[in-house]
Amino acid sequence: MKKMMSMNATARFVVPSSAFLHDPPTPKPTLLFAIASDDVNEVRQVLESGEAGPNDQVGPQSALAFTLTNDKLSHKNEIVKALLAYGADPSALRNPELNPSAQVSSKESEDVSHSQPGETTPEGMDPATRYYVIRADSTHTRQTSQLIYRSFFRPLTRVRYDLIGQDWVLEQLFRVLSMHSQRLSVAPIVVLLCGPSGHGKSLLARKFGSLLDIPTHTVNMTTLRSTHDLWQSYSMSPYEEPSSDTLAQFLLNNEGERCVVVLDEIEKVEDPKALYSLLMPWELGRCSLEVGKRHVDLTKVIWLGTSNIGHDLVFEHHESRLDPSKPVTREEYRALMELSRPHVSQCLGASLLSRVTAVLPFIPFTVEEKMAIAAEAVYTLTSNAGKTLTPQDVEAIVIKVLPSYVPSEGARSLHRAVSNQLVDLV
Repeated sequence: MKKMMSMNATARFVVPSSAFLHDPPTPKPTLLFAIASDDVNEVRQVLESGEAGPNDQVGPQSALAFTLTNDKLSHKNEIVKALLAYGADPSALRNPELNPSAQVSSKESEDVSHSQPGETTPEGMDPATRYYVIRADSTHTRQTSQLIYRSFFRPLTRVRYDLIGQDWVLEQLFRVLSMHSQRLSVAPIVVLLCGPSGHGKSLLARKFGSLLDIPTHTVNMTTLRSTHDLWQSYSMSPYEEPSSDTLAQFLLNNEGERCVVVLDEIEKVEDPKALYSLLMPWELGRCSLEVGKRHVDLTKVIWLGTSNIGHDLVFEHHESRLDPSKPVTREEYRALMELSRPHVSQCLGASLLSRVTAVLPFIPFTVEEKMAIAAEAVYTLTSNAGKTLTPQDVEAIVIKVLPSYVPSEGARSLHRAVSNQLVDLV
């Protein structure tokens, strides 16, 4: 009797193999649950762990299509960005097998036509989601990512889903990192991010270490009064783990290891002589942090300086182009890079500049980039309001605030305009 019951129990779970011949592959539930949880950190955790891939199917849809068509998600934009950052392929949205639509029967014919779901078309997305999907689908994005694809710096490709615009900055930065990865340069990596305020310099510097999962120490250069102050400065970034280490202690703790030192507002140091102590580490990758002490190995330190140097030059160059309304070309950006170096030399000195690997000016935003910035501001400011806006609602707000954009203030002017607009709506 027990034997018969065991056989019957087993039989209930036997499924004919033919049932799977035409069924889609079983989705990995972890990604489905992570997306459905509406928690972008859960999605990142699953993708980071390798438990699921960004191009896995969620039922009959790709993960990207499932997210875009799920109207119950309040953090849809952030989840889409996370999927794209980890490699989700936007071309899947054009594939009817990965982005199936409802069938529409013609009254005059028995034929059945299929159309891409509206939420997965550029026209059906809000300006920010549209910007990131189109960016991920561009040939230039894929080519730029290949520069560091097989290197330690590969995770930095995800920064394009935090930073809006500045495609040429990222391309040139990735070229510098690629050269170092291939050991084509023996000097330390020293990059100066310069140009107008509110265009992403500090954001890129801040994300650099976190994406690579390496320690970062940020020095507020406006507080320095002497060379001694530099090595004794504490990290001033509110985005980093609190630490009681000075820069000297930080470098000793990470000797011979990859780490990042951000020199924020480097041109605003009170006494330019305070920068002299950077000459040796930037050229030789080693120096003594205290008088009479041994030299410390700093070859793997990545030095990032942020500065408003070249603010006027960037806008003058932009307006001098044949058609300022069109995106900047690679040739135009490289010309701006060359024009920027003399300005840096005048402010920081030729001796220091000669040790800088690359000077990367940040350029004005295009209309699409401004719209994406404004849309993200809408989501940020309404995230705690408990109200879900449609893509059409977001676009309507964005169009209203665009005239308030102030080039010299960059993204900050759009954040302020969105805030004022939302207050008026309330």
